[in-house]
This record gives sequence, structure tokens and C-alpha cells, in this order.
Amino acid sequence: MLPRSPDGLSRCVGVTSLARRSNERCLRHLRLAVPAPTKRGHARFAMRGDVDTIPLVVDLDGTLVHTDMLHETTLRLVKDAPMQVLVVPSWLSKGKAVLKRRIAERVRFDAASLPYNLELLEWLRAERAAGRKLVLCTASDASIGEAIAGHLDLFDTVIASDGVVNLSGSRKAAALDAAFGRGGYDYAGNSAKDLPVWAHARRAIVVNASQAVLGRARQESGVERVFPARPAGLHVWRRVLRVHQWLKNALLFVPLLAAHEVGNPNAWTSVLIAFISFSVCASSVYIANDLLDLESDRQHPRKRLRPFASGSVAPWVGVVIAPGLFALSIGLSTFVGRGFMGWLACYFVVTCAYSWALKRYMIVDCLTLAMLYTLRIVAGAAAASMPLSFWLLAFSVFLFLSLSFVKRYAELELQAENGRQKVHGRGYYTSDASLIQSLGVTSGYASVLVLALYLNSDAVLKLYRTPEVMWGTVPVMLFWVSWMWMRAHRGQMHDDPLVFAVKDRASLAAGVLFAAVLIVGSIGLPWSP
Repeated sequence: MLPRSPDGLSRCVGVTSLARRSNERCLRHLRLAVPAPTKRGHARFAMRGDVDTIPLVVDLDGTLVHTDMLHETTLRLVKDAPMQVLVVPSWLSKGKAVLKRRIAERVRFDAASLPYNLELLEWLRAERAAGRKLVLCTASDASIGEAIAGHLDLFDTVIASDGVVNLSGSRKAAALDAAFGRGGYDYAGNSAKDLPVWAHARRAIVVNASQAVLGRARQESGVERVFPARPAGLHVWRRVLRVHQWLKNALLFVPLLAAHEVGNPNAWTSVLIAFISFSVCASSVYIANDLLDLESDRQHPRKRLRPFASGSVAPWVGVVIAPGLFALSIGLSTFVGRGFMGWLACYFVVTCAYSWALKRYMIVDCLTLAMLYTLRIVAGAAAASMPLSFWLLAFSVFLFLSLSFVKRYAELELQAENGRQKVHGRGYYTSDASLIQSLGVTSGYASVLVLALYLNSDAVLKLYRTPEVMWGTVPVMLFWVSWMWMRAHRGQMHDDPLVFAVKDRASLAAGVLFAAVLIVGSIGLPWSP
């Protein structure tokens, strides 16, 4: 260990190999009182009034931010440069510090959008205002730590992994002991890896830790303050899986109902299993989409509250469960049949293509969403072993294209209200909203026109006892399409139009009336022959 100068520290040295230029620079201007060792090896610090002169060291991953920056940057690498992922094992074989440095060199991230621990930040600002020195000490790469510290403008210095040494666990404790002396600092951390540091610190600040880690921290050091972890309850996991989005998969039953095969138990069983398989598959894709779209979601007023974007659930959890859900979906699909499996695979591929690239291109994204809705109907027909109707496909394509434009229009209007000119991660400017509105209204009315042409076809005469009653569906659809666009125009639309429709009284009333017309058209009027 290098000797301390009388007026402070000029260098940060944990172990010999850690004496790198980056960490030398980061502590060059830090001036601390010299600690006097006690019998226990801990330091006593003089107090200037009520100001604690001992530095407060803060961990980054899971403590200052509700996420892990290695996971975040790796996911960004997968999204921006997927071919680079092939060399990740080679980087890892050279050590985690090398891996972190190589990934950090190849990706960019927005420090302003990260899910910070706001309660901890408020306390740190109060400590800083009281005159205390703050140090950000992280196992993440130095470039990441410095970017975050620069954004927050809160820390006096940064100590981080330097591409050679992975500053975690005992290595972090050694580096802090070299810089400040054993017992010469307080440390805020969150995981079992921080236990060696707490054992050497004067006091522990435990953040977002499990009860087991908190108990062990109390054994290792005096715990000054606890910032409790946010519980991930059932409602959080419902949002992870997006259970409310499973409603869309009810479209699989449409071919069964449209063909008047309500009394076919075998078809119902197959479509029910297909519904579960499709829903589980959709959840796996939603998780993948959320992981690849973290930065864009965090810049959205509502999507920033999603579990992965907000840090309620760690990214690695999604990486683990998404493949498992997809495997379960494939397993269930084997009970339905090869035809359904083919369409399920098609849905998965198209959805992945949308999440990976297609959603970045204007118009293409809305067309893809419309195709994904329609694919559900096609898959439902395959599950029930029923032929597809040209009229049903044409109607669904135009209707769901309109709803896709509703979704995008509502997003553009919301972004415009927040003063943005371009939607992050999308190919639209907020000034495109009026054109999107025109395209969407036109598509919606085109779907009603297809419905009217269908009602004038021979197929209606075969399926319905009173086909003239079926014309009542036309004004209902005209009302509903117009109503949805009116609500979107007034800024009252949810991110997902179908989710909005389920909760909207007017939409529910329109749905009941539409179903009533279909039933009457099928069974006939009381006075009809």
C-alpha cells in the first residue's frame, strides 16, 4: 500500500494490478482527513461541526439504479450489433473486466433514462448538501460509471472496473481499503457480493437487499440505514407476462364462431389449447420485446412504468423465462396439430422481426401489427380445421390496420404533448400525426365497406336465416370506428386500442349490440318463417 500524504489521498490502489491511470485520475482531487487506526483496525474520523468527514461510497448496480448495467449493455449489444454476440464467449474467457470493457466500447446508453433509486438519490443529495464526500464505486466498466456520475453531477469521484480488474466483492473491498483505510468509509450496497465490503466499512447502508442479505450485513458491520427492496407481487408478474394482452388471442375463436360451429366440442377443445399456446408464446415475445426496447420504453410517459423498464424485475429474469415460455408454447401446440404449429411459428418469427427491426420503420410497423392480428384468425382456423373465409380475412386486415394506426397516432399525440418532435426508436415525427389519422380512418371505413359487400354475398344467405337483419352490423361498426378515432383525437386513447375497448363503455355496448344482431340474424326473428 502506498503511504498517505498528510493532506489527503493522491491515488487509489486496491491491489497492485488495480493501480491504473483511470482510477488514479478519479481520486487525484479527493481530499480527506487522515484516519487514525483503532485497536479493531477501523478508523476514527474527526467531525467538523455536524459534517461527517468520512466518505460515503455507493454501489451502482442494484443500488443506485434498479438494474444491472452489464445486463443492460449486453441486451443493447444484442439489439444493435447481434453478430458481435458471437464473440462474447471469447471476451468472457479473458475475464469479466475484459467482457465489460469490450461491450461498453460497442454500445451507447442514455444515462438520463436509467431507473434510478429515487429515494436513495434524495438521501445522497442531502448528504452531499451537508458537505459529505460521495464516491461511486462499481464493478461496471469505468466508462459507464463516469457517464452516470457525469449525468447526476453528485459524486466527487468514480472507482470502477478498468478492463483488467473486475472490481467486485473482495477486490472492491481491497481497493477501498487502499484508498481510504479499513473502516475509513461507509458503504451502500445491495447484494451478497457486497458483504466483504461491508465487513471492512465503518457502517453499512443496505439498499434493495433481501432479508437474508440484510441479516448477514448486520453481522458484518453496523447497519446505519436500510432502503427496503420493492416487492415484486402478483400484479408485477401479470404485467411481465402482459396477461391483459391475452385478450387479443380470443381472435382464434372467430373462425369457429363465424362458421357457426359453436356446437363442435372437438373444435372447441383444440382452439382452447391453441389459445393457451398462443398466449404463452405471446408472453415470451412481449418479454423479449420489452428487454430489447428498454431505452425507448423509459422515454415514454406510460411505458416507463413497465416492470423491466422501471427495474421492478431484473433483465436477467426475462432472459431466463422467455425461452421457457416459448418451449412451453411449442409443447402445447403439439396437441393441436401441425397446421396450427406452422402458423404459431410464423407468428413468432414475424413478432421477433417486428421487435428487432420492423417497428423502426414507419407504415411497415402498422402493417406488421395488422398482419399479426390477422395471423391469430388464420391460426384459429387451422386449430379448428376449418377453411378460411376471404371476407373475414379482408375485413380483419383493414380493421386491424386501422387499430394499428390508432395505436401509433395516440403515441404521436402523447409525445407531442411532452414537447418531442420524434418518437424514440420509431420512424415517425410527431408532425406525422395528422397523416396517420387520415390513413387510419380510411382503413377503418374500408373494413366496414368489406363487411357491407360480404352481407350482399351468397355466403350470408347460407349461414343466416334472416340475412336482412345482418345489415344492422354496418351502422354499429361505423359508430365504433368513428368513436375510437374520436377518443384518440381527444387524447383519451390507451397504448393498446383493444385494451381500451374492453374498458370503454361505449365500445362494450357496441360489441353487445353487434353480437345481438349476429344472434338474431342466425336464429331469425320470432315472426320469420
